[in-house]
Amino acid sequence: MKFIATDIEDSPNRLEANVASQKSRPGFAIDNYFYRSHVTYARELDRIFYKSWLYAGHISQVPNEGDFFLYEIGEDSIIVSRSVGGEIYASMNICRHRGARVCDELKGNRKTFVCPYHGWVYGLDGSLRAARDMEAKADFSIGDYGLKSVNLIEYEGLLFINFDPEAPDFIPALDRIKVTLEPYDLANSKVVHSQVYRVDANWKLTLENYLECYHCATSHRAYAKLHTLQALDEKASKVNQAMLDRSEAQTGIKDISFELYEAYASEKAFGTGCTTTRYALYDGFLTGSEGGQPVAPLMGKFRDYDGGCGDFQFGIMTFMLNYPDHCVLYRFTPRGLTATDMEIVWFVRGDAEEGVDYDKDKVTWLWHNTTLEDEYIIRRNSEGLNSRFFEPGPYHPEFEFLCLEFVVWYLDTMGD
Repeated sequence: MKFIATDIEDSPNRLEANVASQKSRPGFAIDNYFYRSHVTYARELDRIFYKSWLYAGHISQVPNEGDFFLYEIGEDSIIVSRSVGGEIYASMNICRHRGARVCDELKGNRKTFVCPYHGWVYGLDGSLRAARDMEAKADFSIGDYGLKSVNLIEYEGLLFINFDPEAPDFIPALDRIKVTLEPYDLANSKVVHSQVYRVDANWKLTLENYLECYHCATSHRAYAKLHTLQALDEKASKVNQAMLDRSEAQTGIKDISFELYEAYASEKAFGTGCTTTRYALYDGFLTGSEGGQPVAPLMGKFRDYDGGCGDFQFGIMTFMLNYPDHCVLYRFTPRGLTATDMEIVWFVRGDAEEGVDYDKDKVTWLWHNTTLEDEYIIRRNSEGLNSRFFEPGPYHPEFEFLCLEFVVWYLDTMGD
């Protein structure tokens, strides 16, 4: 991890001044102040991440009573566990006595969580079961000191959390993209592989990199060979239209090409943004693999390949690129001012058998290598941007229009 020296002159007033200055230069990338400022990072956690719906994991990670896994963001850790009776809970991994973490394992199966410091015992639902010798305190009530709970919902097998007690309902936004998400049957899919790629860069650099494909032709040769997103709309329009014209007939799914954009400033309620669109692969390619040929059985309700892929966004930091035979989920998680976890999760249909129906290395090849390339270019971006001589340039009006959308929303969110 790279460390940036704290600017002793940084302050909320300075942040406000930088927001105002940046708003006076629409269409340009933001100043490196926003990537280096500890004041900014603290406000981002409070105003953005801890008030947005975040992908925590997949239902297949907790199939049995007692199963759990940890989701970590910033300096915080959350336990996602399946309790007695099958209900899934999300709880802060912080003992209510003196604050020690009650669980260190990233995943596993337990009957209880026991604080290693003073032995307080918590149930799978976060309730306090025992607090050794605390009856000595006259007004102590065991029911008052369960682990702090976090909002959790399950949708199509995907688990989302929100730290805000007054968080808006996420289900209505997800329902608006269900027509294109449900056909993949993610609730009954299986995780082929998941991998975290730690990059020494501020989280905004990883997100901006994902939001634009201006870099795809130069940085991702294997990806660009397959996906029309790497080209300007006018150059890819015929291929895209041909795919859209045949999508329903070939996939057998009505409205599979439905489009919706409700992200950032267009979201109906804060932290609930959702988008769905479908774009084409170049002729001769069927899926996102080395060579563009099938690597697994068709997902869910798909009857055939249409030469297209489904593009999704959930909240601010989670994305999916869904091919007819496998799905790829991207999640970006800040782990500090200069460190971000880029996690990728690959899904195939639930009854597919490894070694018979699919080869894990073939399923993961394209996006594993693409992410290694991303890690390299993002790190170089961070190193140059953190120079005192960096001066922001203009965004490309088409290739980087989502970055433009993000920056406008970001500045409005971070301002006074």
